[in-house]
Amino acid sequence: MQLSSLVGRLPYPSQALQRALAIAAIITQAGIGVTGSIVRVTGSGLGCPTWPQCFPGSMVPIEHPEYATLNQWIEYGNRMLTVVVVFVAALCVLAAWRIYLDHPSRKRLLRLAWVMPAGVVAQAVIGGITVLTDLLWWIVALHFLPTTVLVWMAVILLRAFTEGDQPPRPRVPHSSRPVLGVLVASLAGLLIAGTVVTGAGPHGGDPDVERFDAPIETLTRIHAAFLYLFLAVLVVLGVQWYRARVEKKLWLHYTTVWVIALAQGVLGVVQYRLGIPEALVSLHVLGSMLIIVATAALWCAARDRGPVVSTVPAPERHTVGAA
Repeated sequence: MQLSSLVGRLPYPSQALQRALAIAAIITQAGIGVTGSIVRVTGSGLGCPTWPQCFPGSMVPIEHPEYATLNQWIEYGNRMLTVVVVFVAALCVLAAWRIYLDHPSRKRLLRLAWVMPAGVVAQAVIGGITVLTDLLWWIVALHFLPTTVLVWMAVILLRAFTEGDQPPRPRVPHSSRPVLGVLVASLAGLLIAGTVVTGAGPHGGDPDVERFDAPIETLTRIHAAFLYLFLAVLVVLGVQWYRARVEKKLWLHYTTVWVIALAQGVLGVVQYRLGIPEALVSLHVLGSMLIIVATAALWCAARDRGPVVSTVPAPERHTVGAA
């Protein structure tokens, strides 16, 4: 209760600040996914061979005959970015908590905000296991996938700051609701298949790590099949929404998803044909983050939870636990 009292003394966050913090959460969560790919393609995954220390007895890179200085700092820089992600996540929690103290009905917003730091802690633990297991390919995949979930949840948090907490009211035809679910499922399959392709590919984070022993051509076709499914589901949604004459706002989100998905498909083909160059791998990961953000925004736009009730402090403050 004492902590709630301290949070209650903070200035009430403006709408602009709320939005800025949620956008920062999206950027930092997606950004660490991209920098993680840079660690992988530069072979810097074991630049810091221990965890949480970089080397036994040292939290920072040191001169070492077996580990190149550049690789050490690339890996260390990725670890340090986690500090920024934690800081932004903590600010999101404080903002949501401060709002909750004035508007106790905003429990959902507070729960969503807590997902951010909880997810970062889980990611840090998985990251440590990844290093300690010498970048075992399937653990590397498990390290990437929670990031995709956290990016999705950060978009949901952004939406939560600007909407109410009423039961969701669909803005799309009833028949579109299960189709949206299939769209999300196909996106999940696309991302998982992508991590498996990566596990068999040439960029494992270190030249000596064991790779997934499977034909990459077959895995790539499976990955592409999920993209075709994703695009096919988008077509079905488009037909349904055209017939139902849905709002213009939905069409904007819909078009954005199409543009990013097609760009990702083209980039994937080019990347494969050119022998998977390092720069295109990281660019493809960035595209993955963008398609998650766009699809999550489309998901949010397809329902309405009523007007936001917490744009300003409550006239009479009801601090949780004040009694």
